[in-house]
Amino acid sequence: MKYALVTGASRGIGRAISIKLAEQGYNILINFKSNEAEANKTAEMVRGKNMLAELLKFDVSRKNEVDEVLGQWIEKNKENSIEILVNNAGVREDALMMWMTEDQWKNVLGSSLDAFYYVSRHVLGGMLANKYGRIVNVVSLSGIKGMPGQTNYSAAKAGIIGATKALAQEVARRGITVNAVAPGFIRTDMTQDLNEQELKNLIPMKRFGEPEEVADAVVFLASVQASYITGTVLSINGGLYT
Repeated sequence: MKYALVTGASRGIGRAISIKLAEQGYNILINFKSNEAEANKTAEMVRGKNMLAELLKFDVSRKNEVDEVLGQWIEKNKENSIEILVNNAGVREDALMMWMTEDQWKNVLGSSLDAFYYVSRHVLGGMLANKYGRIVNVVSLSGIKGMPGQTNYSAAKAGIIGATKALAQEVARRGITVNAVAPGFIRTDMTQDLNEQELKNLIPMKRFGEPEEVADAVVFLASVQASYITGTVLSINGGLYT
C-alpha cells in the first residue's frame, strides 16, 4: 500500500494537500501537533475520497517524538511504503530582530529546519530501498525575498531551500526527487492576522491565494509526471516577485 506523509496536516495548506493526494490514490498519514479535532476533520475528508487516513501526533521539531511515533509506524509497516513526504509543518513568531526572543528564534527554526532533518531522515531509507520517492518542502516567499519582522521565518525557509537543492543532488540517481513550493500570501489561519486589504494591493493578481492552489502544485511535483524535475523552488504568489 502506498502512503503520503503530510506534516502539519490538520488545517490550511496541509489539509488541502492531504485531500488532493488522496484524490490521486494515496493513503494519507496526517501529522499534527495538538489540534486533534481538526486533524480528525482532515482524516474524514481523506476517507471521503475512499482512501485510508491515519493520525500521527508528534511535534516535528522534537527528535524523540518523531523517532517514537514516525519511527515506530515505519517499523510496524514494513510492507507499506511512504512514497511521498510533504514537509509542510511550520510556525511563525514574528518580531523585529532587536526584540526577538531566543525562544522565538529557536521555535521557528526548529519547526522548519530541525523538522526537515528529523522527518526526512526517517522516510528516506524506504525511498532509497524502493528507488522511488517524492519529497516536497513547503517554504515561503519570505525565504526567497526576506520579510521585515520575519528574520527567524526567512532564515528557516531559506535554509530549507538550500537543503532542498543539496538533498536533491544526493538522491537523484535513486529515483527520488526533492523540490519546494514557495507560497506567497495564502488565505489560511497563519495569515489571518495580516491586513489582507492592504497587502493584496502589492500583488499583481490583487488577491490572496487559496490553499488548494498550493496543493495542486505540490501534487504535480509529487507525481510521476514530474520525474525530471528536482532541486527546484516553485513560487506560488500571484506575481509577487522579488
